[in-house]
Amino acid sequence: MRAEVRAFYGLTKPLSQAGYYETEHHRQILKNVRGAILEGRIVALCGVIGSGKTVTLRRLQQQLKEENKIAVSRSLAVDKHSIKLGTLIAALFYDLSPGKKVRVPLRTEDRERELQELVKKNKRPVALFIDDAHALKDEALTGLKRLMEVIEGNGGSLSVVLAGWPKLSNDLRRPKLEEIGMRTDTFSLDGITGSQREYIQWLLSTCTGRESVPDGLIHSEAVDLLASRLRTPLQIEWHLTQAFEIAYQLGESPVTAELVEALLARHLEDLESTLTRQGYGVKELVQNFDAKPAEIKALFANQLDAIRASELRDRMRLAGLPI
Repeated sequence: MRAEVRAFYGLTKPLSQAGYYETEHHRQILKNVRGAILEGRIVALCGVIGSGKTVTLRRLQQQLKEENKIAVSRSLAVDKHSIKLGTLIAALFYDLSPGKKVRVPLRTEDRERELQELVKKNKRPVALFIDDAHALKDEALTGLKRLMEVIEGNGGSLSVVLAGWPKLSNDLRRPKLEEIGMRTDTFSLDGITGSQREYIQWLLSTCTGRESVPDGLIHSEAVDLLASRLRTPLQIEWHLTQAFEIAYQLGESPVTAELVEALLARHLEDLESTLTRQGYGVKELVQNFDAKPAEIKALFANQLDAIRASELRDRMRLAGLPI
């Protein structure tokens, strides 16, 4: 949001910088994930794009570091599609090694043995956090399970926390990943579902520095529309920012329900955007539902044969996709 727009509406900072908003759902998720980590489990935290997975992970990591009972390691590699197990092992070496100089053995036998000793010397359970884990290849996922067994074989404890789109949860149920899927505690991050109105009130009061939303900022009917039609913090932040930008250009204050309705009408979710937010693009749909790329594109454009379209939709629903 431009500085002049913020100044016009009395916002002291961008909506994207409001901070961490926590509901009872978030608190329960954090409690459950912490418990699974202490048991040395694999954890999958799944949620749609913009539901707050990354922010929730950071919150948990900070809490664990402050408690100092669990050693925290994070994979920072950006391109998860190309990650191999060795990259994830390197993350453990970087975060667990004392001092600044880190040496990761090149030979796999040496590497795994030294990691065993490194975890044992740490004298605490270790949790490896991997964000965007929906992009990991099957070999990396199954390799993590075997790595946990190697660590346990020397008296250590390693848990793995995977965060990703709902596609991750579906992938872990596939027969090929059964050995890891059956050992995984899966949690669904619903974000602010059921608390959208409260989130909007918190967001606006935080960014104006007031205890409540100032009069003249946005009509309550506009807030109701946003709360009823949007699901995630990212969606709400984006649509509110756009609403303020448009209202500023029109010289309107407060933001009206009519303006919000027009904005929402331009961005109604179609099938393609719904599936994309679940982690399913054309490539993933082709791989998972035995379809051709041309069929998926025709389905998105409402041009696919009705019988075939119905078949694909039924298979997607059976897999748990919300369509």
